[in-house]
Amino acid sequence: MQSDYYIIMPENHFAERAAAREAARRRERLWAALQLGGWLILCYAASGVGALATRDAATFYSQLSLPSWAPSSSVFGPVWTVLYALMAVSAWMVWREREEDPDNSAIKPALQLFGVQLAVNALWSWVFFRWHLGALSVLTIIVLIALVSTVAVRFYRIRQAAGVLLVPYIAWLAYAGCLALVAWRRNPGVL
Repeated sequence: MQSDYYIIMPENHFAERAAAREAARRRERLWAALQLGGWLILCYAASGVGALATRDAATFYSQLSLPSWAPSSSVFGPVWTVLYALMAVSAWMVWREREEDPDNSAIKPALQLFGVQLAVNALWSWVFFRWHLGALSVLTIIVLIALVSTVAVRFYRIRQAAGVLLVPYIAWLAYAGCLALVAWRRNPGVL
């Protein structure tokens, strides 16, 4: 009897199928948003670990002899907020490509390396701002630049936009590395 209904009123069958597809799309968008939220939480958690070391950073930073091109301490928070968001979106984009790489031969190692760079990033704040180890902070940021560059290349191979999103992060790290090097050299008694 129901099949007769669809013969007589086929638009109802199409409407039901369209509604089901739309419901599936909504579930997929919600799931994607939750995944992005997870990546944002992870990245900002790493930021929080680093931020614990920077509670007195503005005072310490103001005591350093810095070059004229050094930003004020108020610049770092907004810049890092944007960079951590870009990191999260980049990792999320790669994460979403899992269906294209069922055995995760490229994705899993790239995301693991992403996790390593997050940890090294958090460590750098401790080395520089809390422990005041100038030489080690320069070495740490060099390692961090190498890690993030490798992650960016791997992400780019998986999804180009994901790799490109890490370019501002690499640029900022290069700038911060130069600043850390100059600060270390100009402040031998402090760093």
